[in-house]
Amino acid sequence: MLNIWFVVKKDMMLVNALPFVLVILLIVIFSFDKIIYLIAFFAPLSIPLHEIIPGFGFDMYLPTEPLLFGLLILFLLKVLHDKKFDRKILLHPVSLAIYLNLLWILFTCLTSTMPVVSIKFLLSRIWFVVGLYFLVAKLFSNGKNLEKYVWLYIVALVIVILYSAYRHLGYGLWNKQAAHFVVSPFFSDHTSYGAVLAMYLPFLIMFSFNSFFTRKLRLISMGVLAIVFLGFILSYSRAAWLSVIVGIGVWGMIKLKIRFKPILITFISVITLFLLFQTQIVMKLEQNSEQSSANFMTHISSMSNITTDASNLERINRWSCAIRMFADKPVFGYGPGTYMFKYAPYQLSKDRTIISTNSADGGNAHSEYLGPLAESGVFGLLTFLLIIGVVIYTAVNTYTRLIDVRLKSFVLASLISLITYYIHGFLNNFLDTDKLSVPFWGFTAMIVAIDIYSRRDEKAQKNPA
Repeated sequence: MLNIWFVVKKDMMLVNALPFVLVILLIVIFSFDKIIYLIAFFAPLSIPLHEIIPGFGFDMYLPTEPLLFGLLILFLLKVLHDKKFDRKILLHPVSLAIYLNLLWILFTCLTSTMPVVSIKFLLSRIWFVVGLYFLVAKLFSNGKNLEKYVWLYIVALVIVILYSAYRHLGYGLWNKQAAHFVVSPFFSDHTSYGAVLAMYLPFLIMFSFNSFFTRKLRLISMGVLAIVFLGFILSYSRAAWLSVIVGIGVWGMIKLKIRFKPILITFISVITLFLLFQTQIVMKLEQNSEQSSANFMTHISSMSNITTDASNLERINRWSCAIRMFADKPVFGYGPGTYMFKYAPYQLSKDRTIISTNSADGGNAHSEYLGPLAESGVFGLLTFLLIIGVVIYTAVNTYTRLIDVRLKSFVLASLISLITYYIHGFLNNFLDTDKLSVPFWGFTAMIVAIDIYSRRDEKAQKNPA
C-alpha cells in the first residue's frame, strides 16, 4: 500500500510539473537569455532531487540542472543549424584553456576505473561551461546585462539568507553548530554557503560605493550588503573568511599598481619556503589546540589547529588520500568524479578522525586542486591551474587597459570574487554544483566578454568609419 501511495504521489508531482516544463521549453526556444536569467535566479534556491524523492537512482539540482542540460542540447542544435558562434569568444585564450581541460577530462574518462561515473562528471562540466561560460559571455558581449546577471542571483540569495537567519534564531543566532544545517535544503552545508556569500561581497561593495551608480541603487546595495555580510558572518565558514582576507589583499595590490611579475615571484617564493620548511611549520601548527567555536576570534585561530580540530584533521585525511591516489596513478588518475568511491583504502588509521567513515562515503577531496590531481592525474591539475592563470592575466591586463569606469569596476569585482574562490578551492571543492558554478563560470565569462568588447571598442575608435 505504501509503495502504491509513493508511485501515485510521484506521478502527481510529474503531472503538476508539466506546465512549468512547457513554459520553460518555450522560453528556451524563443530566448536563450531568459533561460540564463532563470538559472541565475534559481541557483541559490535550487534543491537536490534526493530532498524531493529520497532513494532515487541519481541526483541533480532542480530546476537548474535540467535547464542547463536542455540549454546545452538546444545550443548544439542551434550551432549545427547556423554553423557559427562568436569566434572571438570561441578562440579567446581563456576558452582555449577550458578546451584543454575538458579534452584531458574526456581522455581520462576513457582510462577511468569507473567510466559511467566519469562520463556523468564530464557531461555535468560541459553543460555548466556551455550554459554559464559561452552563452553568458555572448550575453555580455556588448558590455550589457552585467548588473542583471549579478542581481538576479543576489535577490534569490537574500531569500536564502533571511530563511537561514530565521531558522538560526530558533537555536540562538550565535550558535555555531546550527550554521551547519540551517541553510538546508538550499545548501548542503555552511561552507558552500559561505563561499557563495564571499563571491558576491565584492559586487555589493562596488554597487554601494561607486558614484557612477544612482543614489537609489547605492542605498539599496548598502542595505543588501548588510544582509549578505550578516549571512557571511553567521555562515561560520573559516575558509570563506580567509578567502575574503586574501581578496582584500589582491584588491590592494591592484589599486597600488603592483606589477604582476613581483606578485608571481612572491607566490612562488612562499610555496618554495613552505616546501622547504614544512616539517617546522607542521610542528608549530601542532601547538595550536583551539577548537572551532562560536567565538569569532577563537574560530579564526582554530583554522591552523591540526592537532585536535576534527574538521581540519578530516581535511588532512582527505588530502593525504588524494596524494596517495595520485602517487598510484600519477598520469591518468582514477577517473573524473571517482574520488569519493575510491579513497577508502587510502585512509591510514593514524589519519582517521571522529568524522571519518569506514566506507569512506563522506564526500570529496575537500580541494579544488587535489581532487583533479587524484582523479585526472598531473595534467588534470595543470590544465585547471592554466585556466586560473589565464583568467587572472586577462583580468589584470583588461583592468589596466580599460578607461570605461563601469566596465573597469566589473572586471575588478569579478577578479576579486574569483580570487576568493581560488583560495577557497584549497580547502573545499564545489564546482560540481550549480550554486558555485553560476558565479564561477559567469564571472569568468564577464572578464572575457569585457576584454573582447573593450578591444573591439578600441579598434573602432582607432579606425572610425
